[in-house]
Amino acid sequence: MHHQFTSISKLIYMLHFRKINLLILFSILTFSISCKDKQVDPVDDVDPASAATYPAVNTWIYEMMNDAYFWYSQMPAETTLDTKKDPDDYFEKLIYQRSNVDRFSMLTDDVDALQNSFDGINKIFGISYTLSYTDDTNSNLGLFLNHVVKGSPAEKAGLKRGDIVMKVNGTQLTKDNYSTLLGQSESVTFTLGSLAGTTITPTTTNISITKAVVNEDPVAFSTVIDKSASGKKIGYLLYTQFVPGTETDANKYDNELRQVFADFKNAGINELVLDLRFNSGGYISSAKTLASLIGKNISASKVFYKEQWNDKYMAYWQKTKGSNALNYNFLSEANNVGSSLNRVFVLTSQATASASELVINGLKPYMEVITIGDHTAGKNLFGSLISDDQNRWKWGIYMMLGQTANVNGESDYGTANGITPMYKIDDSTIPYKAFANENETLFRKALDIMGVPASISTKTEAAKSITNVFAESFRDNLQQRSKHMIKTEVFPVANH
Repeated sequence: MHHQFTSISKLIYMLHFRKINLLILFSILTFSISCKDKQVDPVDDVDPASAATYPAVNTWIYEMMNDAYFWYSQMPAETTLDTKKDPDDYFEKLIYQRSNVDRFSMLTDDVDALQNSFDGINKIFGISYTLSYTDDTNSNLGLFLNHVVKGSPAEKAGLKRGDIVMKVNGTQLTKDNYSTLLGQSESVTFTLGSLAGTTITPTTTNISITKAVVNEDPVAFSTVIDKSASGKKIGYLLYTQFVPGTETDANKYDNELRQVFADFKNAGINELVLDLRFNSGGYISSAKTLASLIGKNISASKVFYKEQWNDKYMAYWQKTKGSNALNYNFLSEANNVGSSLNRVFVLTSQATASASELVINGLKPYMEVITIGDHTAGKNLFGSLISDDQNRWKWGIYMMLGQTANVNGESDYGTANGITPMYKIDDSTIPYKAFANENETLFRKALDIMGVPASISTKTEAAKSITNVFAESFRDNLQQRSKHMIKTEVFPVANH
């Protein structure tokens, strides 16, 4: 674990329960496909695939889950389980109603790599895209880039939002070959396409990129849009992950957020658009920072959210800290813009999850929150990444510890249907416009609600509606931000 998060780690003691070093997370997944022992001597460089370690690893897994898992009382008795099983299989036996309740807990055999992913550090191309058909026969496919990570190899190579990739390594993408072409390659050559009328065809432009380790800046884009003729000055923020900072600067990204809102405040904005369509969650500390910069009539004495743990921990917290132990208040932020706002517009997708949903839900009691786009992922649960404190192996558990609610006790979005948008908008019109472009699909709806008319040129621009193969975007090698995550995919984190 990186040292910049040591101060937010939480050492939990219970008089008759095992001590666990818990780094509280709040991340998105809709389900996980990935996805030690009391008297075992430490072993250096244990092969995670070695069957000889399975009994010790599985005993450790059960011990951790039986202590802090939100649904520990629903687990099967330890004596009924086979500790010689592969830990992934053993772990799944402990999960409570995987398909519709605990869609998020997971096991990893490389806890350090997972922690890096939580911290926004990944080896990536840096592209996010919808995989969609380019012809009426639903045979040929294209990658329609909807976001390119700042500072990534893709951005450095010149790729941008709105680009269309038709070929990979010289081969046209089709429904039969896309999984092979977009598999696990470290280097690729993309052939771009162009839209003429309603026809998408390959061009002669080829762009080659190779993955690199990137520490992704979640404050991806911000601007102020002046629509004085309509009496509007609009702040626009694209925020892609709740991460407070880097190893060398623990508050780097939170301070970037503060500067963005200082700029908004100085510009005198009276509307705010928060683009969370690519934000699958992260550290709750950054969620508190963001919400505290936005909320209307809030203060450090008002509750942002509440937590509920399992019965053992609820009893412990209330006994040691009182009845309000699990109420978490807003921060006092000098650049809060709530006094100039009556509402906030939030752009959402099925990848909008966890800490993003926490911000939406936590702000609702204090101001109007207008959601535009698709329903969110539906994760009102928080969890912890737990590693072995004896360093016997690299196995780690991302365990669901409880759920959150806003100040009114509301937490009704914890299903696969998530938060239903107030305005359901199908984000399938290409070419994808730049963020804050007044013809960009979701932002256009926000402008309509504000009463900002479209310009004549905006109304007449050519566009095409595409058919997406999957409801959510992919990143890099067919990795999804949340629902269909592989073990090394980005799992955003949060502190409490």
